[in-house]
Amino acid sequence: MPVPDAPLLLAAALLVEAAAGYPDALYRRIGHPVTWIGALIAALDRTLNRPADPFAVRRAAGVAALLALVAVPVTAALAVERGLVALFGPVAALVPLAVVASSLLAQRSLHDHVAAVRDGLRAGGLPAGRRAVSMIVGRNPERLDEAGVCRAAVESLAENYSDGVVAPALWLGVGGLAGGVFYKAVNTADSMIGHRSERHRAFGWAAARLDDLVNLPASRLAALLVVLAALGPGTSARGALAAVHRDARHHRSPNAGWPEAAFAGALGFALAGPRVYGDTLVDDGYMGNGRRDLGADDVDRALVLYRRTLALQAAVALAVAAAVALV
Repeated sequence: MPVPDAPLLLAAALLVEAAAGYPDALYRRIGHPVTWIGALIAALDRTLNRPADPFAVRRAAGVAALLALVAVPVTAALAVERGLVALFGPVAALVPLAVVASSLLAQRSLHDHVAAVRDGLRAGGLPAGRRAVSMIVGRNPERLDEAGVCRAAVESLAENYSDGVVAPALWLGVGGLAGGVFYKAVNTADSMIGHRSERHRAFGWAAARLDDLVNLPASRLAALLVVLAALGPGTSARGALAAVHRDARHHRSPNAGWPEAAFAGALGFALAGPRVYGDTLVDDGYMGNGRRDLGADDVDRALVLYRRTLALQAAVALAVAAAVALV
């Protein structure tokens, strides 16, 4: 029995997630797909990542773990997809499938977390802004002044727009529910074991490399969407394009520089640069060549641009779904 076209599923999932997000009550009751995938990753890490093993053995174990943590969720997603189609039929199944697929997107939650930084600064000053930004960045908030808090919020908005919104949407649009779950499994693995700590330098190598690969097209697409959205009032598409061309390749991440540079250039900011994570100074390149003394109003401007990109992305998804339906 055929399943709904992937572009149509994507368009429906984007609309569902923008309208409802992922309800807190549902999260408290059953968790979230990311937490389920995270539990599997943690179990594989405990079982297969043995510090006494040689580096090469731990790297091979990481490859095996990555294969398992991709295979299990993707197989489950295919089963859910086939089961819902068998239960409701290929047309009516679109609704429950869209609800399930919407859990893989982070449009609404990303907006809410960044808006909380803006609101915290306005209502409670720097201490409240630091508390809010600590929920979305890994650096030490106590070392951030108000401008640093605002830059961190906008940087998080830009980077997570790419890997929390555009990337899962792209993989949903290409591979349906299984494609979206595949991406989410890889991205979650990278966030948990893909860093260069002593424990995960070998075991997380495969997860980090695969995450870079699967995010590569999405980061470029995210930058393009920001450039197009910056054609609206109060932003500069030319500035966004120039910053991407000049600065994106100087970011320490092969992908994060693209959306960060696009946001920075569109808004007239200078983002990234040297930053402290824990007690470690990361000497990163600057994204954009504008102001660094940002405030709550500048976070608000970034959120306006973000909402424009979401509207543009939804319009593109609907257009592609309509084109596929007419073929």
